Amino acid sequence: MDSAVRTGDRSHALDRETLLLGAGDVGLVGGFVLVGQLSHDVNPIEQPLTSLEAIAPFVIGWLVVAAIAGIYSRSVSASVTRAARMTTVAWLGAANVGLLLRQSLFGDTAAWPFPLVITGFGLLLLIGWRVGYAALRGRAS
Repeated sequence: MDSAVRTGDRSHALDRETLLLGAGDVGLVGGFVLVGQLSHDVNPIEQPLTSLEAIAPFVIGWLVVAAIAGIYSRSVSASVTRAARMTTVAWLGAANVGLLLRQSLFGDTAAWPFPLVITGFGLLLLIGWRVGYAALRGRAS
């Protein structure tokens, strides 16, 4: 008798863990861009479209590159080493995609330190979040 066997590996499915990681990623990226805007006297309440135009290229860049890199797979979220390595690679690509989108689609330009700041702070925040998540997940298993 033939029967289907479920392996339990749902790494390609959109599950609760993937949604949590994605929401955390998008929240961090959007949050640190908003903090940067606030430090430059841009009020997101008074200028919501300006804030969305600043956030959108980097969130789009992250979601596209992260999906291509496979950062939402269980093997990445379960390993501290893989989480650190894959987050680094994905954010370096995503920051560059975001910078390109920002200039080409939104017409925004910035002084030369901006690419370093967005790349550096984004990397620190995302690695901290992803490595912390992987460590807690590993401890709970």
